[in-house]
Amino acid sequence: MSDHLDPKTDKPTFYITTPIYYPSDKLHIGHSYTTVAADAMSRYKRAKGFDVMFLTGTDEHGQKIEKKAQESGLTPKEFVDHVVAGIKDLWSLLDISYDRFIRTTDRQHQYCVQTIFSKLYDQGDIYLGEYEGWYCTPCESFWTDNQLVDEKCPDCGREVHKTKEESYFFRLSKYADRLIEKFEKDPEFIQPSSRANEMLNNFLRPGLEDLAVSRTSFDWGIRVPFNDSHIIYVWVDALVNYISALGYPDLDGDFATYWPADVHLVGKEIVRFHTIIWPALLMALDLPLPKQVFGHGWLLFNEDKMSKSIGNVVDPVILCARYGVDAIRYFLLREVPFGSDGGFSNTSLVNRINSDLANDLGNLLSRTTAMISKYFAGDLPAEKEAAPIDDELIGMCDRTTDAVEALMEKMQFSLALTEIWKLIKRSNKYIDETTPWLLAKDEDNQARLAAVLYNLAETQRVVSVLLAPFLPTTAVKIREALRIDERDVDQTAWDSSRSFGRWRPEQVIEPCRPIFPRLDVDKEIEALNKVFRGDTPEEDKQPKKQKEKSASSATKNEETVAEGVQLIEFADFAKLRLTVATVMDCEKVDGSDKLLCSQLQTGDGIRQVVSGIAQFYTAEQMAGRQVVLVENLKPRKVFGKESQGMLLCAEDKKDGSLRLLCVDGAVENGSEVS
Repeated sequence: MSDHLDPKTDKPTFYITTPIYYPSDKLHIGHSYTTVAADAMSRYKRAKGFDVMFLTGTDEHGQKIEKKAQESGLTPKEFVDHVVAGIKDLWSLLDISYDRFIRTTDRQHQYCVQTIFSKLYDQGDIYLGEYEGWYCTPCESFWTDNQLVDEKCPDCGREVHKTKEESYFFRLSKYADRLIEKFEKDPEFIQPSSRANEMLNNFLRPGLEDLAVSRTSFDWGIRVPFNDSHIIYVWVDALVNYISALGYPDLDGDFATYWPADVHLVGKEIVRFHTIIWPALLMALDLPLPKQVFGHGWLLFNEDKMSKSIGNVVDPVILCARYGVDAIRYFLLREVPFGSDGGFSNTSLVNRINSDLANDLGNLLSRTTAMISKYFAGDLPAEKEAAPIDDELIGMCDRTTDAVEALMEKMQFSLALTEIWKLIKRSNKYIDETTPWLLAKDEDNQARLAAVLYNLAETQRVVSVLLAPFLPTTAVKIREALRIDERDVDQTAWDSSRSFGRWRPEQVIEPCRPIFPRLDVDKEIEALNKVFRGDTPEEDKQPKKQKEKSASSATKNEETVAEGVQLIEFADFAKLRLTVATVMDCEKVDGSDKLLCSQLQTGDGIRQVVSGIAQFYTAEQMAGRQVVLVENLKPRKVFGKESQGMLLCAEDKKDGSLRLLCVDGAVENGSEVS
């Protein structure tokens, strides 16, 4: 817990920052990764009662920006104003709840940077000299000969150029011993711990050289206040944002309330600046160091870091437009353990949306609301009958909150979501164990059925609370489906997740439309591959069914078929969408001896199918079976009832009896049959 209290609210404070992004172009999904993580942490801390300061912004000076602006025929300020507007739009789209957005072109920031530079110069920590060495313009970084890798920038791998110019230097070497001591005595200062080892072994122990902190070869930046022929080094300019945003050099107000930062979230490529240069500057200013710098890994595309210059970036705006904001937030936070590198691919995105969001979460909500509506007209009775099987689900709710909190404190977002999904999966299993559709057949089981459905709804209320930091819109949609008033803190506050039994719907429950419709995997991957640079080998760029068609065509002349059977192309068969569905309820169709009307739980909701199988199966025998559904058959009216598909059966050659095609073992509803 923070050792700061906001004097105005008496709440503990929590100060979290993202790096400030370089507005040389619009941002990609890798930038979104950091900011979405910071947002989830901020929302979690606010839910826990903290006074949060969440800072993000833009780093707008430097040689690269000046060059980009010239190429665009704009002034640097005009250029960055346009790009920054797009960045703010992106954060709005991604539902980022930042408290403050800083730009290094802000007057307060420039005043702060110049004040710090003058102070360090006056006390002898900055001196005038001449720099000769290597400079990487894209990274705005100075390098020595022995730091280059194959004579290129060790961070981005691009060309560096030799530069020689008059420069002011910061006495970085003076603080080397204090930095080493900090690293060794405070293992939490840098996370993951592997980043600390890299800094110690690659930079600190080999020896630090003083850092050139001004340039004279370009004009776009903050000028040295006592020598306006010099521009302050862009990294000094950028790092100072974390305190200039709090009003420094004023030591009162927000600075006194929030500093030191609880955590700086940064990509691993800029850990060196945040754990060596930034702490040394703070030591020179006699200011407290941030409590932690967390250097997360990269989202990789084709096993390379996403980079505008390489051309392998993924546009989050396109993804959000196609799949929804919360689906993209979920993928970013769930797919990769925070701190490690992880791959982005179209396939992993679509599969994650289908399996976790559509099948597990969306399916659970639609099944629960449909059953409450169908069996109790949307209003559960007060009388409920508990059973021992309920205890495991209820106990798991309590344990999940504790597990999520422990993992969030370590910023293990992926693992926290894994714990929430264990509860979601357990709820789906609870439906299979309690078989509500069978309980509904007997009036004597009404109290038991009411308890089962209440437990399911209450578990999803708990899930909505725990999911809110990650998927804020989805949390609201779950509560809307369960008719929970957002203003009712007894049901929506974080601590309410620890008290099972608080669900009190304000209105009648109605069947909920799927909050995450199931995707056609082949179609989506084909569409994404057209938008983004391919992330699969040439032979895998065809949709799966197209590849199967090619294989089929190559061998069809060698096949033999029964006499009288007409051969078809694989493409004809591929038009059928066969999926697994569970029969939730079934009844005979009035006026017909042959027809049964089944309510099927599919991958994206409830579907009604009329089948001519009443002579071979009773309605009671159908309930609970997992069957094979022709999902994309055009709906038609049968005896006045709409049939939305067809169940597959085998007809016995001997007597003409029909046998349903069922699945051998439990399978997720919506799974494709091929």
